Parts: sequence; structure tokens; C-alpha cells
Amino acid sequence: MPINTLIIDDEKPAREELAYLLKAFPEIALVGQGKNGLEAVNLIKEHSPDLVFLDVQMPGLDGFGVFKKIIEKKLKLPQIIFATAFDHYAVQAFEVNAVDYVLKPFDKGRVSKAVQRAKKMIEASASQAERLENLIAQLGAPKLKVAQPVKLLLKAQQRMFLADADDLVYASIEDGTITIFTRDSEGVSNFRTIEELQASLDSDRFWRAHRSFLVNISHIKEVVPWFKSSFMLKMNDKRASEIPVSRAQTRRLRELVKL
Repeated sequence: MPINTLIIDDEKPAREELAYLLKAFPEIALVGQGKNGLEAVNLIKEHSPDLVFLDVQMPGLDGFGVFKKIIEKKLKLPQIIFATAFDHYAVQAFEVNAVDYVLKPFDKGRVSKAVQRAKKMIEASASQAERLENLIAQLGAPKLKVAQPVKLLLKAQQRMFLADADDLVYASIEDGTITIFTRDSEGVSNFRTIEELQASLDSDRFWRAHRSFLVNISHIKEVVPWFKSSFMLKMNDKRASEIPVSRAQTRRLRELVKL
């Protein structure tokens, strides 16, 4: 992504020198130049740049005054690199959160360092803004859920039983047959796959701990460390069943129980 950049300086030679040095950076897209503080504010409003090289000492509205005007007008605040002939302005530059400052006459290496600092700040800001937008979108979007079954059908000893979904402790699949275990009973399910069963249940409560096992996290009684940093889950059914956690799901387990 190009970094849209402005140069603001009341001295034409300084503007030209800086523009020449910035040609060495393909990521920098120079979108405008201004010779005083008022032009700076108008150009920032017009272009909404990512980066501004801003002269500190200018007649009328100086560099720090431009910074204040941007905030007063509630414009998008670009990354700012102050340009000055006097080193004592550096402290004040950082007090107003400038990303860096460069001294006149400009040194190519110092300009390069300032550009790289600005680039990192811009990328970090973009990443943070994107994460914030995604979070807002997630919070604002209604959570669509499949209607959850009130009862699950279990077949055992040529009889059919109904069990509440909340009572499901875990389900397993072996040779294409799904068996559902509740706290007090077990039976074969009429679902054909674990994926199909999982899709019909509350995704916040039922977790695929292993490719062959779906567990109700409300019925996990104990987490048992296993060999090679793996874990077993001891479930809250009458058999105290132990369910393996696949390596791929270990991270999710740590999130669930704050390991």
C-alpha cells in the first residue's frame, strides 16, 4: 500500500531536497506540497494523507500550530515527521506525538530511518483499525443459530429413548455409528456424522475435542495431563469416561479452561 505523503516547508529548496530524497522510497507517494501552515491544514483536509513532513518554523502558523489546528478541526491525524534546523525542537516534537523529526540540511540515512519508523506506525494503526472494525462488526451482527433440538433420539436394546440435549455428556463415532452418552445412559443416534450432530447443537457448549469425539464442555469433570503435552478429559458420566484431546484442539482447550 502506498504511503500518501505531504511536504510542508516555507523554503522551496528544502521542499525540493526532501522530495528528491523521498524518490528513493517506492512506498512513498508524494501527493502534494505546501509552503505555509494554512496550506498545510487545507492540504491535509483535501488529501487525508498518511504521512506529513512538516516544517517547524514557518511564518504565521508554525508546525506545532498546524498540529493543533488538525486536532481542533477533527481531521484525520496523519503521522507527522517534523523538519527543523534546530535540535532543541526535538523534545517538543515528541511531546505532541510526532513519529520522528529530521534536521536540516537533510541526511539521507536519517530520512530513511524516519520513513521506516512512520511506516511501522502506519501499518500498526491500520492493523489496529482493522481489528477494531472487525470487532465492532462482530458485536453488531446478530448471531445466527440453528434451532437447537429439545430432544435427542437414542436407540438401545431395540427401544428408543429421548434425551435432553443438555444431558448429552459426549458423543463418539466408530465404524460410522454415532453413540451418545448421557450421565445415566447411552444409545445409538440417528445422526449420520459427528458434523451433522454438532451442527444441530449449541456451538458455544459442544466442542469437537477429537475427530471421533464431541463433548459437552459443561460436563467436563477433570482435565488430565497426558504424554507429550497432550490431555485427556474425564467426563461427568457414570463411567467417568476419558476422552482424548487431539493436538489440533489443545490450544482451544487451553482457551476454554484458561490453562
